[in-house]
Amino acid sequence: MQRSTTEQIVRFHTTTDGVKLAYALTGSGTPLVKVANWLTHLEYDWVSPVWRHWFSFLTSRNRLLRYDARGCGLSDWIDERLTLEYQVADLTAVVEAAGLDRFAMIGLSQGAAIAVEYAVRNPHRVSHLILCGGYAQGWARRDPEQMRQGAALAETIRIGWGQDNPAFRQLFTSLFIPDATEEQSRWFSELMRVTTRPEIAARIIESLGRIDVTERLSLVEAPTLVMHVRNDSRCPYEQGRLLAAGIPGARFVTLEGRNHILLENEPAWELFRATFAQFLGHEAGMPEVVVAPNALDELTTRETEILRLVAAGASNLQISGKLFISEKTVRNHLTSIFDKLNVSSRAQAIVFARDAGLVRDRHA
Repeated sequence: MQRSTTEQIVRFHTTTDGVKLAYALTGSGTPLVKVANWLTHLEYDWVSPVWRHWFSFLTSRNRLLRYDARGCGLSDWIDERLTLEYQVADLTAVVEAAGLDRFAMIGLSQGAAIAVEYAVRNPHRVSHLILCGGYAQGWARRDPEQMRQGAALAETIRIGWGQDNPAFRQLFTSLFIPDATEEQSRWFSELMRVTTRPEIAARIIESLGRIDVTERLSLVEAPTLVMHVRNDSRCPYEQGRLLAAGIPGARFVTLEGRNHILLENEPAWELFRATFAQFLGHEAGMPEVVVAPNALDELTTRETEILRLVAAGASNLQISGKLFISEKTVRNHLTSIFDKLNVSSRAQAIVFARDAGLVRDRHA
């Protein structure tokens, strides 16, 4: 079983209403807090092929704090007091228990709304805010169709999760990571079984449906980066745009794909990493990419075309198919591009390309 090269330390904190919350600190560097999302398990996620690349990246240059929300993972499995207000209070308690003062914060899925509310209440603590695949409005605050789907999903959890037949859980795997490998699907299905009880999972889903922080977005003071997969199979792309439009000065980046949880080998993951590192800059310990002012002019027309596709999230195979050239030719062009730009990685090339304006989102 593959593990991260950095070991995590799990601790517990008891909240004022008597709930034991599990949290973990890992890595070194500038503090980074990952807000809990649905569903987590500190130990199981740590070795999962669905999540381990996230933690490897997030701990590569940061001291990462993450935790299991009430109702799941190593925290107490309670089926009440699951509202946004309690979620924010739990985040506050874990931050205090870990002794953190000022930090960057990342919120995925419903973690985005919790992060927004925390940032509004604690502007002196949040240095940077990163939101990915998030929403301002839960499913019960959207259109009638999404309301029906959300209610049906909660009932399906109640009926199906307790059964040995994995077909019910496979439904959720296809919603969150439709492009998963067989191994990733198996791990994600098992995560749902070991993380919490069916009734608790259903109640959490129902509570998340009632979230609405749209009126709080304009009060966020921290520099904010919002990223969202265009064809996200779980959370509508429009919710990502809503977050970015409502937060003053927020930067919005579209990730191509359909997985709600970014998988390690998809191009969107590379773009996420590059954009994340650029946004945090020196706070994340990321060295600057120094590129000559006229470097773009030194690229050939074909090289510029390939760089634009790379920055848009295309893989070498996708580029070769689009341009009718071999993958080997693509690799050779990339070697030349890296040399001319004086960069050493695809991620750094993506940062340069986006800064140079080679990629423009259609909704910008």
